[in-house]
Amino acid sequence: MKVGITYDLKDDYIKLGFKGEEIAEFDSEETISGIEKALQKSGFETERIGNINSLVKALGEGKKWDIVFNIAEGLYGFGRESQVPALLDAYKIPYTFSDTMVLALTLHKGMAKHVVNSFGIETSPFKVVNKIDEIDKIELTYPLFVKPVAEGTGKGISGKSLVNNKKELEEICKELIHKFKQPVIVEEYLPGREFTVGIIGTGKRARVAGVIEVSHLKENTTELVYGYHTKSEYLDVVKYTVPEEDIIKKCSKVALASWRALECRDGGRIDIRFNRKNKPSFIEVNPLAGLNPIHSDLPILCKKAGISFDMLINEIMNSAMLRIKSRKEKAEIKKWQAENSLNAED
Repeated sequence: MKVGITYDLKDDYIKLGFKGEEIAEFDSEETISGIEKALQKSGFETERIGNINSLVKALGEGKKWDIVFNIAEGLYGFGRESQVPALLDAYKIPYTFSDTMVLALTLHKGMAKHVVNSFGIETSPFKVVNKIDEIDKIELTYPLFVKPVAEGTGKGISGKSLVNNKKELEEICKELIHKFKQPVIVEEYLPGREFTVGIIGTGKRARVAGVIEVSHLKENTTELVYGYHTKSEYLDVVKYTVPEEDIIKKCSKVALASWRALECRDGGRIDIRFNRKNKPSFIEVNPLAGLNPIHSDLPILCKKAGISFDMLINEIMNSAMLRIKSRKEKAEIKKWQAENSLNAED
């Protein structure tokens, strides 16, 4: 079986003049090589495709793959993570991880929280701010937490994200809206412990791969939030530990419910923090979680749970390949219906 690999490589964008936070979510050669080797160990034939521009060129040349292992993040707009999946859908090529609808929905943290909240899942009260004058309409309890509505890897999150009054709120909102050219999400701060939950699988088959607590080494940082700086310097700033069993159960329940409510697929992460009432609260989901074998949260928590990187990649593929089987079965049914002058309504 031939597996194409779509991704955004940092080195490619550096050559184009991008730098810093602009490419924070993109992958290193170490990540692509790790995924490629894991797939090959499982018996797959692999072909590196690259970003959406490379995919367009390859499809134009008539190239095909049985399935694509997609981790491309994209560059612009709320639909940036959906661009590669949408193109693959147009060519009827199956791919790993969530579909276009889910990736667009979950990239917008406000929309994701609306859906999760509609399922009765605990999440912090919030407002999405498009313009500074909308701050006057906010009726939330301080302290508040502010971040860009559609960024990952902690981009835009710093010590200034935690605000205690309207002046601080206006300052950080103005800064982030200007810098990232997008709305910000303002939510009541969750003061409790913070966790990230790894999920493998889809729908009823989804399961928790592991849970780790994210805690800060206070003596080494003045930034007590899990933001861009802490994620890039995590070895010196934070530590990851496996929490007690009752905490694992509480976090797992919220994470699985959120994963299924949002209809995420194959693998990813749910971030959770305990609220003022000491209840686990949904923060956000990452349906295209980082897959660096050494540094990314999902492989780290899987390793602590006894799941090797190769096993993780294999399980993601197994989950995605169930959809290939399903497609083939549906195609056979349609063929049979056509041969017998039947249709789905009959």
